[in-house]
Amino acid sequence: MTSSPQLLDAATQERTHWLELPPQRSSIKVARRSVSARLSAWRLPADLCADAVLLVSELATNALRHTLSARILCGIGLVTDECLRLEVHDHDRSGRELPRCEPGPEDEGGRGLLLVEAIADSWGIDRSRLTGGNAVWANLRTV
Repeated sequence: MTSSPQLLDAATQERTHWLELPPQRSSIKVARRSVSARLSAWRLPADLCADAVLLVSELATNALRHTLSARILCGIGLVTDECLRLEVHDHDRSGRELPRCEPGPEDEGGRGLLLVEAIADSWGIDRSRLTGGNAVWANLRTV
């Protein structure tokens, strides 16, 4: 985990995409489809798209499972021609750290942040200026 460059700008529409989701399990599927469609429209490589969809899915799942947020914001953006940024913002204002666990071989869950750490070039957590909660972000190289 590293410190964040500036979080995505919500107003730059041609290079960013935002999605507001209700706190329901079905929202994860909506997030995956929406992110996949936008990344395909940007003509990014298929392997990058697959990684980005997986990471957004994991980050959004964590926000839904571990916070009492009334809504979740998912954002993706091409911050440069070489960097894709993924963000999930929740409404958790408690200041708690994200839960870290050491899943056993038989555990069905608990690997989300391990996947983020393994796949992302960098990632971290900041206070969201959009929701006042957490903004969990990950960067992926596009080239």
